[in-house]
Amino acid sequence: MKKNTKETSLRIGAGLLICFLLGTLSVSAQRQEMLLNDNWAFRFSHQVQQHTQRVDLPHTWNAQDALSGKIDYKRGIGNYEKMLYVRPEWKGKRLFLRFDGVNSVANLFINRKHVGEHRGGYAAFVFEITDQVTYGATNSVLVRANNAEQLDVMPLVGDFNFYGGIYRDVHLVITESACISPLDHGSPGVYLVQQAVSAQEAQVAVKVNLNNGAAGQEVELRVQVADGSKIITQQHRNLSLAQGSAIQTEVPVTIKKPHLWNGRQDPFMYQVTVSLFKEGKEIDCVKQPLGLRYFHTDPDKGFFLNGRHLPLHGVCRHQDRAELGNALRPEHHEEDVALMLEMGVNATRLAHYPQASYVYDLMDKHGIVTWAEIPFIGPGGYADKGFVDQPSFRANGKLQLIELIRQHYNHPSICFWGLFNELKELGDNPVEYVKELDALAKQEDPTRPTTSASNQGGDLNFITENIAWNRYDGWYGSTPQTLATFLDQTHAKHPQLRIGVSEYGAGASIYHQQDSLKQPAPAGWWHPENWQTYYHMENWKIIAQRPFVWGTFVWNMFDFGAAHRTEGDRPGINDKGLVTFDRKARKDAFYFYKANWNKQAPMLHLAEKRCLLRTQSEQTIMAFTTAPEVELFVNGVSQGKQQTDRFATVSWKGVRMQPGENLIRVVAPGKPSLSDQVTVTYVAP
Repeated sequence: MKKNTKETSLRIGAGLLICFLLGTLSVSAQRQEMLLNDNWAFRFSHQVQQHTQRVDLPHTWNAQDALSGKIDYKRGIGNYEKMLYVRPEWKGKRLFLRFDGVNSVANLFINRKHVGEHRGGYAAFVFEITDQVTYGATNSVLVRANNAEQLDVMPLVGDFNFYGGIYRDVHLVITESACISPLDHGSPGVYLVQQAVSAQEAQVAVKVNLNNGAAGQEVELRVQVADGSKIITQQHRNLSLAQGSAIQTEVPVTIKKPHLWNGRQDPFMYQVTVSLFKEGKEIDCVKQPLGLRYFHTDPDKGFFLNGRHLPLHGVCRHQDRAELGNALRPEHHEEDVALMLEMGVNATRLAHYPQASYVYDLMDKHGIVTWAEIPFIGPGGYADKGFVDQPSFRANGKLQLIELIRQHYNHPSICFWGLFNELKELGDNPVEYVKELDALAKQEDPTRPTTSASNQGGDLNFITENIAWNRYDGWYGSTPQTLATFLDQTHAKHPQLRIGVSEYGAGASIYHQQDSLKQPAPAGWWHPENWQTYYHMENWKIIAQRPFVWGTFVWNMFDFGAAHRTEGDRPGINDKGLVTFDRKARKDAFYFYKANWNKQAPMLHLAEKRCLLRTQSEQTIMAFTTAPEVELFVNGVSQGKQQTDRFATVSWKGVRMQPGENLIRVVAPGKPSLSDQVTVTYVAP
């Protein structure tokens, strides 16, 4: 695999002296970090004759077979081995290996001796290897990654690919014997608890985990809050760390008239620097973002951020793409977020598992309200169950919830912890277990509400503080109007519920075009783009007129891999995305939402431009725009001006085509003037 020079310069160019910044690692005094992504020897476990190939991380072995629609894609054990020289001057320090993500069970061996196991494919984890390595020598680091089906590791099922491999970064972290602990479930070791926030004052408890691996030491802890180069407040505390101690200490911070993190409008963040000093010398440092905000959901009026109503116009996102599987690099996450921002997204549901820390950093930076969730997933319309009532499964789910919350606690964008998706109560009933998860989430983080994504009735809908439904009215049967009926009846019957729409969507291939509007078979090989457009137009009209819906999330922002699917224009792809799997084409529904959600970017998009062959003599011409009025020309002849409706749509019915080629052009005068056009061919049937 070709080494990514952009990533190398971004991650390593500043040098090895680093500290945690926004969940990633950057420059500091004594904590050191090395990115260990290059030059791993890979083989499957069944290749016992040691035939290896060089790979660089991130890596998955399923980028080809799963994405080709091979239902029984490789799910088993892959071995990754790297030779690591451990410098003699590191003796007396502490060495940690941090893995940002290995799917789904990882066993670590140093010099072929087992160090530990991590169960769960979507969270970071850390092992200390201080006493396992040989200093002044080359050491073997072996990771055995296993993505096989297992009944005690979430998720058990899912409508997406379970890619195997070390698909996120690996770091070697080097600290002094006393340090801000990296061992608390992969967290940064610092928690910024927003105890009370208002426009007048913010009270924050800075909780710090300290760990001492040597003899007793006297240390000084310093906490500083800054706005750029301006120090807002700073505190310090002297502490005694006993030998082998692991403690948590708390430092209160008060900020008067705080500058609030205000979503897309103003995603401002302070920076909190937590430093550890010994004898006047800084020996460790961790930096974290502090985005102060307060929010709530109202059963009748929806979501409020900092006291103001904010309708959440959201999308769901999976962490894979064409040719790469889930082995994504920073530029891939950046491109995805840029597309969301272009469309006007102000909320995301990062489904159905914790995603890369860098994604949450981007959500913070751009002010996108975020729903983060654990991979507790039901089968949807498929076989098997997402819950097995055995102690090991229950323990694993709780572990993954703790990891999710502790690793991402400080991200101001995260406003909801998601506990499950599409579970069923038949058979092993998960209701009591979900109650336990809900209580655990409250214990870990009393400042954020829980939510879930349901697709049926039952007691599961009355556990989390917020609830949302996965609805496909007009795709999996029925019509869009049934969404309105469902929302109104549910709100009337259960007025205390905070109701959201966690998924809604329809499949579409940019290669499937028709000039008549006909509902396709969702499991068939024909997924015309214009039906997806119609579906989203009608569903959004219903949603936009119901302010009690606290948030809505399109399924999905991007097409994604699902090897078991045999539909659309090729097997192995769920094509409900508003953007194609390779991110090269925005579907018409993308532009519908952009016109509705992103009023700051003047636009005019002529719909159905990919439908180049027309078989009906009279056509309905439609465009999406931020302009108040648009004029249509066909073959240079004006067909009149139309006012744009409240849903950013303008249309002309009964427009006659001439045999052969027809130039269709729409124009919106003003500053800037907008236009769009296409040449289509009319052929009488």
